[in-house]
Amino acid sequence: YRDLHTFELQAPTRLIEWARGSRVCVAGYGQSDGNEILQLIPPPTLLTKETQGLCPERDFKVECGGFSERPVYSLKYVPDTSLLVTSGPPDSSLQVWQVSAEDSDIIKSVSPIETENGTGQSWAKIATISARAPWVLHGSRLDRVQITEVESRKNVYTAASGGSEELSSLAFLDCNTLLLCCTAGRLCLADIRQPQSLMEAVSVPSVPCSEQWCMGTRHGAQGLEPSSQPVARLSSRGLLTLTDLRKTSEFLALAKARVPSPGSGAEFLCISWSPALEGCLAISGFDGTVHVYDTQSWDSSGREAEPIFVHKGHAFGGAGGSRDPPLVTVHTWHLQKPRTLLSAASDGSLHVWDWVQPCGK
Repeated sequence: YRDLHTFELQAPTRLIEWARGSRVCVAGYGQSDGNEILQLIPPPTLLTKETQGLCPERDFKVECGGFSERPVYSLKYVPDTSLLVTSGPPDSSLQVWQVSAEDSDIIKSVSPIETENGTGQSWAKIATISARAPWVLHGSRLDRVQITEVESRKNVYTAASGGSEELSSLAFLDCNTLLLCCTAGRLCLADIRQPQSLMEAVSVPSVPCSEQWCMGTRHGAQGLEPSSQPVARLSSRGLLTLTDLRKTSEFLALAKARVPSPGSGAEFLCISWSPALEGCLAISGFDGTVHVYDTQSWDSSGREAEPIFVHKGHAFGGAGGSRDPPLVTVHTWHLQKPRTLLSAASDGSLHVWDWVQPCGK
């Protein structure tokens, strides 16, 4: 490691979200009520773009916080606002939170966003954007996807019925284009200018029906079309696919991650592209580790890929005396520091780590 910071939270955490001023938002999912939502100030070394020397202050600090009456399974910061949107059981409604001004340390709940026929539906997956206005894209199933303006609660878009498959991930490719990933691995594209059009992009390789999938999208450089950026998918058995949305008849690459067999489920599967390292992605959700891969040498053979780095800190540094090995519940990349990631685990541990670039690379 080049650097490693740890912070112990009071409850299992499955969310890490960057907010204004390089703040970090986290939330708990383990309790039926009283789950914390916290905004943390990162250590000073993470607030500078350049790597600094020794710093006396190496810990996170709690800046403000609040409590959710329901488990928080998804959390997104609404860009250019002081709002957070969360979702979680027992239904597909959304909760909106106001991060208070500097003179207060409270994150306050404001009126929720109710969804039509939300009762009985699983919790909603969410994505946010502020290209035109603060929008939240949300839905639990393919036929329940919509966009809501966060502040006015106005419905902006409702997707055409494309089946009732459960969703694992969704994303804005730009202010007009949406990408939806079903738990069975099917990708669908939607254009908000054509509400009745829902186009299937590409299915997944022939795999067991029990396999579950999630996706990761990459934001391209300035001027590049979002569709030119590859979409990565990860299955509960460790299969990885890369897809170019401009040419969906074939895969860009297929690979197999070196991960253990799936355990109790695939609810914590996470795959994400590095915003600064070309071709690098990270995966987690199988055990107490985070794997980083360089995809630039991948082909369509589906052979096992060799990770360039494996973070094992959660597996060996468990908190709280839990008998079960910690499971990494989520990870995310630092927005400016190329090889810096944040990861959280089921034991409440939050890690920030940066690996050393191998010689000659």
